[in-house]
Amino acid sequence: MTDAHVSNHDQMADCLKGLQVLDLTRNLPGPFATRLLADLGADVLKIEPKQGDPARVFGELFVALNHGKKTEKHDFHDPKAIEAIKAHLKEADVMLDSFRPGVLAEMGLDSKTLHAINPKLVIVSITGYGVAGNYTKEGTYLEDADSTGGSEVNHDWANKAGHDINFMAMSGVLDQLKTAQGEQAMPNIQFADLAGGSDTAVIALLAAVFAAQRTGRGRHIAISMTHSLYNHMVMPKVTGKLINSLSGNGLNDTLLPHHDFLGGALPCYRLYQTADKRHMAVGSLELKFWQGLCQVLELPSLKEIHWQLGIMPNRPESEAATNTIAEKFASQTLEYWQRIFATTDVCVTPVLSLQEAKAHPLFAHQDEHHATSGWQQVN
Repeated sequence: MTDAHVSNHDQMADCLKGLQVLDLTRNLPGPFATRLLADLGADVLKIEPKQGDPARVFGELFVALNHGKKTEKHDFHDPKAIEAIKAHLKEADVMLDSFRPGVLAEMGLDSKTLHAINPKLVIVSITGYGVAGNYTKEGTYLEDADSTGGSEVNHDWANKAGHDINFMAMSGVLDQLKTAQGEQAMPNIQFADLAGGSDTAVIALLAAVFAAQRTGRGRHIAISMTHSLYNHMVMPKVTGKLINSLSGNGLNDTLLPHHDFLGGALPCYRLYQTADKRHMAVGSLELKFWQGLCQVLELPSLKEIHWQLGIMPNRPESEAATNTIAEKFASQTLEYWQRIFATTDVCVTPVLSLQEAKAHPLFAHQDEHHATSGWQQVN
C-alpha cells in the first residue's frame, strides 16, 4: 500500500511529468481540465487577461481550480502580448482555450500560425456548441467555407453564447432531470461544463498528444460541451424504446419522468423516501442483490418479482412490489435504514447531503480544497 501521508493526487503526479500546457481558459470547464492535468504532473502555465480570470471573484473556487499553476497576465489585444504567448508555445505540448470559434484567429493564434511555430502542438478549444463547416473525409475541419470534398456539419449555433444550463437544456439532459410529477429539477452540478467539457477535453487532449508523439503532428480539436453531453445519453436513447415496446406503446422513445429502465420504472432501481423525508438509493439491479434486499426488508414474497425473471416494469406485480417496498422504507428513518444496510452488500445506500459526504470516511483523504482524485494507484 502507499504511504498514508501521500495524497492520492501525488500518487500519479509523475504520469504527465514534462508535459508543457499553456492554459488560456477561464471560469470552470477549462481550468478544471488543466487542474486534472496538473494533478497528473503536467506543468501548467495559466495566461489570464489583464483584468484576470472572472472566476477570481469566487475566491476559494478559483484557488481550488488553479493552485499549483504558474500564472501570467497579458493584454490579449496587445501584439507584444501575443508574441509572448507564441514564445511560450514554441516549447509547449498543449494549448487550451475557451473562446468562441474564430477568436483565436482574430488574436493571431490560429492553428495554421501556431503549427508553423510548433508542428507537434495540440490545440484544444472548449466550446459550447462545437464548430460548423466542411470536413474532409479524414475528419479535418476546413476553415475555408468555400472548400469542398468533405462532409458538412450544418448548424448555426457555433457562435452562440451559453453556459452549463443552456448546454444541458439543448442536449436533452436537463429534461431527463424531472420529478415523477414532471416538475423540472434545477441541478447544482455543472454536468456540461465538467463531464461534457473538462473530462472530454482531457481525454481528447491526451489521445492527441499520444498521436503527436508518434507522428510528429499536432492538431486542433474543438470540444463541444453540448454534443459531448448528448453523447453521454446512451441509455435514454435506447431504453425508452425498450420500455415502450414492453408496455405496448410501440417504438416511441419518449417516456414520462421516472418511467425509464434505470429512471425509476424498476422496483429494484429507484429512490425510496424514509419516514423523515430523506431517501435511500436502491441499486439492486441484479437478481442476487434484489433477493438480498428482500431478505433484509423481510419481504421474501417479492424475491421472484424481478426483471431478470421476466417481471418487467409494465406488469402489475412489479408496480405492486414498488408500492410495498415504498411503504417499508417509509416506516423508518434514514438513520435506521443506514444502520440496517451498513453490514449488507445489496447495493443500497443513503442519499447523503454534501456535508454528510464531506464527513464520511469514504472521503477522509480529501485535500484542503475538499478535492479527491478519481484515481488511486494500487501498489
